[in-house]
Amino acid sequence: MSDIDINKLRRLDGGLLLVFRELIRTRRASQAADRLGLSQPAISHALNRLRDLFEDPLFVRRPHGFEPTRRAEELAPKIEAIIELSDQALSREPGFDPSTSRRRFRFVAPEFVAALIGADLILQLKAKAPGVQFAIGHWDEDAALGALRRGEIDFALGRFGASRPGFVVEPLFEDRYCVAARADHPQLKGAISEAQWREIGHIFAWWASETAQDPPVSEIEPVVQLAWVPQWLTALVLASSTDGLVTCPRRLAERHAAKLGLQVLDMPFPPNRIAVSLMRRTGVRDAGTDWFLDRVREAVEG
Repeated sequence: MSDIDINKLRRLDGGLLLVFRELIRTRRASQAADRLGLSQPAISHALNRLRDLFEDPLFVRRPHGFEPTRRAEELAPKIEAIIELSDQALSREPGFDPSTSRRRFRFVAPEFVAALIGADLILQLKAKAPGVQFAIGHWDEDAALGALRRGEIDFALGRFGASRPGFVVEPLFEDRYCVAARADHPQLKGAISEAQWREIGHIFAWWASETAQDPPVSEIEPVVQLAWVPQWLTALVLASSTDGLVTCPRRLAERHAAKLGLQVLDMPFPPNRIAVSLMRRTGVRDAGTDWFLDRVREAVEG
């Protein structure tokens, strides 16, 4: 026990942690008070105790609300984990039962991932968990990290970089780029040359959650540009009715080729790798999320 500050532990209680979490989530004392059923003076008193305990201002008042300090941002995932573990220790509820649950799982994913797994997820839930729902948002990595840290989502899928403190990132699947064009394209019959790839004309996706760290093709290759749209699925829909080409993830193109009337072609040169990962908070165990992620993995394989 010599390495533990017993006096600080005695001053820390669950109520203070809940106040901290709500201030991180809402950034406003009035909303934190409403959500916790407390008065605003009680929130202010708790914040003063937190500042004294952690020896940091934690939240700085701004015109738009409270802005967390760097120390508060570092503490957020640790405090969230403490609250989650405490709730699990005190709860008498059995493990997650998909057949009776009415939970709504919340996560973020690029549209090309949502379009790849969404339909299969719906079919799985209808068969195995008819009361369960899911909601998907399209955010970039920084926004996903913030939402995870505040407990607003259960996990995130995307093209994430290195793991960050408070989060664990694990591989979900890999893909490669391909070329998609309408099945009756007048210049393409099951294959494409490098000259055709450069000259026919491209419909590009530009949204950051879709393309991640990839440099735009137009910056590294001299190609004809037809249009720029937010997501690859939109680009595929446009390609199905035009002579435009789409360079996109192969799994996405193959999953929707028959419905959209597309042919999926090998790139005329070695394609880049696309790595999609799963990101969760560290130290948080949730039987329901574990179950749902198994459904996500099954949906990826289709």
